[in-house]
Amino acid sequence: MESKELTKAEEQVMQYLWAVKKGFLKDIVDQFPVPKPAYTTVSTVIRVLVKKEFIGYTTYGKIHEYYPLISKSDYFQNHVKLLINNFFNGSAPEFASFFANEQLNLSELEEIQKMIEEKIKDIKSNK
Repeated sequence: MESKELTKAEEQVMQYLWAVKKGFLKDIVDQFPVPKPAYTTVSTVIRVLVKKEFIGYTTYGKIHEYYPLISKSDYFQNHVKLLINNFFNGSAPEFASFFANEQLNLSELEEIQKMIEEKIKDIKSNK
């Protein structure tokens, strides 16, 4: 998938569509907290997301049932790659170091260390 970034409004609509898996405009608007945005506003964002190929739809008469064309995890993975490229010179170790030094406590670091060790073990055993 090519690198595409979403606006805050587009990302919010995608979050709600990922939550419902597939749905009509009403189903997506119903996910928003009160005060809910106008149907026309959400509809406009959905049209943009269809054009960007993040959302597909099935037509039933005059209404569309929408569904995501990209999984939440694929989008997140792409988003993190962009973040690493834009802020950490494309260096995953620099990115990890930033969080290790600035954001994480000991138990979180130990949990990440365990996950990394398991991933290394998996990769080595698959050679």
